[in-house]
Amino acid sequence: MIWLINLAGLLLIAGIVWWFWLYKTAGVAAAQDKLLTVIVENGVYQPARIKVSAGQAVRMEFLRKDASPCAETVIFPALNLSFELPVNKTAPITLPPLEPGKYEFHCQMKMYRGELQVN
Repeated sequence: MIWLINLAGLLLIAGIVWWFWLYKTAGVAAAQDKLLTVIVENGVYQPARIKVSAGQAVRMEFLRKDASPCAETVIFPALNLSFELPVNKTAPITLPPLEPGKYEFHCQMKMYRGELQVN
């Protein structure tokens, strides 16, 4: 019986590791002429992986539906930028033209996480 409890504990640990560190959603390509909306809700950014073109400014807006204090700021650490996100309102964000690479964005506690893939 004790081995069932240990097995359940190990499966729970594996699930937590997968969800917080290994799971990645499919990327969404941002169109140049359309404004991409990122929804902040239930502990995630949706979409969390965004593909954009290199050398062009990135326009998007964040719609924060989650009243959690952790969700009130989005930070782009590699760009040294942060933006306040009001609850139930969209916050337009424009990023400068970017070099090819991956740029993460997250809340101040890194619980909400996303990534810009610049090609």
